[in-house]
Amino acid sequence: MNRAGHLRQAKDRALGYTEQGKIAAAMASIIEDLDGHPETQDHQGLPVMMWLAERGDFMTPGRLAEFIRGFR
Repeated sequence: MNRAGHLRQAKDRALGYTEQGKIAAAMASIIEDLDGHPETQDHQGLPVMMWLAERGDFMTPGRLAEFIRGFR
């Protein structure tokens, strides 16, 4: 699968978790999925996501979903 397809699939899976209100599962899902493809292993959104989570910026599934939708 190419980078774009893999990224779309990873985002869809993580967003499914946010729709269920599962913030930790959504974060773990996107990290695991992006790490599993050579073209997305070093995605710049992952360290930013972790930094924001440490600050408490993802207190709602909606905020995390908005962030994940922005992954390119």
